[in-house]
Amino acid sequence: MQRLDRGDGTELAYILTEGSGPTVVFLPGFRSDMTGDKATALAADCAAAGRAMLRLDYSGHGASGGRFEDGTIGIWTKDALTLIDRLTQGQLLLVGSSMGGWIALLAALARPDRVAGLVGIAAAPDFTETLIWQTLPPARRARLLETGAIEAPSAYGPPYAITRALIEDGRARLLLNAPIPLACPVRLLHGQRDADVPWQTALRIAESLHAEDVRVTLVKDGDHRLSRPRDLTLLRRTVAELLGENAA
Repeated sequence: MQRLDRGDGTELAYILTEGSGPTVVFLPGFRSDMTGDKATALAADCAAAGRAMLRLDYSGHGASGGRFEDGTIGIWTKDALTLIDRLTQGQLLLVGSSMGGWIALLAALARPDRVAGLVGIAAAPDFTETLIWQTLPPARRARLLETGAIEAPSAYGPPYAITRALIEDGRARLLLNAPIPLACPVRLLHGQRDADVPWQTALRIAESLHAEDVRVTLVKDGDHRLSRPRDLTLLRRTVAELLGENAA
């Protein structure tokens, strides 16, 4: 693991494996990091195939510096692009999990000439608006606007802060209310027992994309994480197929 100063004293943690391109870039989810099962499974495959891969932690996540509460979708997207631009060359295959799927789409829109393909795993574009703001009771909305932050429970760990900046920045980066002008191949994997992000989101993404080479795979008994052995096999095969490699 190494660290790179993004330019303001905040160090971003990453693991870069050298190899042939396209470089696989794994973009973690909200409050997740680069050490999860999906990232490490792909890292093992890339290492075995001599494929370049970049894993990273956004600021306030994992081993990176900075406070989680200071982050927004825009800041975390910029973190990812900073590492991509400074550490990689040539074509990219972006793989985004949950919030990472939103960041993958934003990164692809920012670097369309470099992106050879994109994989979303329970991709969650617009979640700050549709899954947080729109589900808050009026009193909680008012408190968020007044104080700048509220605490939210998590099924995956301790409570965490939802900030006004996160909501307002996310609102400026919504994707699903208009066409998404990406032409690269896209694969979307989503569990139909996902309790966090509705599986219909994958269909909305597919409908919004300009690209024709788009496939949605629904896992009927899959949850949000899609980290069971058979889910990881599906992910690994999907990535291998997009890379033109043997998917066995």
